Amino acid sequence: MGNTNNIAKNWKLLSGDQNWKGLLDPPDIDLLRQIIHYGERVQVTGDAFNTEKVSKNKGSCRYAKKDLFAKVFLEQGNPFKYSMTKYFYATSSFPVVNPWIEESNWMGGTIKLLEWLDDAQVNLVSASEILGKDHDPKVHEGFYSIYTTDNPSSQFNNKSTRDQVNDEIKRLVEEYKDEETVSITVAGHSQPNKAFPVTAFMLASPRVGDTGFKKVFDGLNLSLLRIHNARDSVPDLPPLFDYAEVGVEHKIDTTKSEYLKSHWIRGSPTLHNLEAYLHGVAQGSEGGFHLEVDRPVALVNKLLDGLKGEYGIPVSWWQVQNKGMVQDADGSWELKDREEDDDDS
Repeated sequence: MGNTNNIAKNWKLLSGDQNWKGLLDPPDIDLLRQIIHYGERVQVTGDAFNTEKVSKNKGSCRYAKKDLFAKVFLEQGNPFKYSMTKYFYATSSFPVVNPWIEESNWMGGTIKLLEWLDDAQVNLVSASEILGKDHDPKVHEGFYSIYTTDNPSSQFNNKSTRDQVNDEIKRLVEEYKDEETVSITVAGHSQPNKAFPVTAFMLASPRVGDTGFKKVFDGLNLSLLRIHNARDSVPDLPPLFDYAEVGVEHKIDTTKSEYLKSHWIRGSPTLHNLEAYLHGVAQGSEGGFHLEVDRPVALVNKLLDGLKGEYGIPVSWWQVQNKGMVQDADGSWELKDREEDDDDS
């Protein structure tokens, strides 16, 4: 990961204290490392997300908080050490049939059908209840629904995502109130990061609000960096004039990579993949594509068929052992694909 002392020393600048002035062109290598660092934490939500169709735990996280980063292989060789304190769950006002999706969904981006349905709700609705009445801010209906909807009958979503996040932030601020500085950084891919930015690194995220939303955002002490793969169509959505961009943009272009297959076209899901994005972030800005940050290219093929065959990396190699099936002492097999937490939250 490189010199972490530089990142610690310059954390305010790297977190947008001066709106990343002088750090994007050419891109500062410590900023690239920081983006990748946060992006890898976001990738955890996909790696640990249970997508097994026949499982009663579909839509949940497979691992308990205490084991999460070890189970997704983010500890060995990683100088950054984190403790997981809280899982957030999302629900929606749009009904679907699966119990986990209907009641609650561990937040993991636009992975589940429910979230695709909500992404399709592109109408703008008033956000004055949470952002105030000044400038009459309006936001994406689907995202607003995921952020503000609760389900009193749900064990995991009896509070909305917004309330879950606010409660945990208040708890952590109180816990660290005697520290010299307390900062909040939000990172995300595709969808979940749009809900609660303070300092935010947003990878591949679509638009979320109108010009009123932008005016409210610009009037607050917020820093937001949007990372956009040049041929990924998702950051250009919704394709409506009513939507406005917020924050500062950093463009990458993974089609220039000598490691990747050349048949990637605009709109391909591959161009929106988070591991592909992090591969693009690691590139330099001069002389074509050069990996400034030493990051294993094998990660591109974690869930994709993106690397050239000459690198000898299997396609979509990230697999849950035996799909979560576990052999009992009597020799029988059963599906055990979710670790229980002490607080089961």
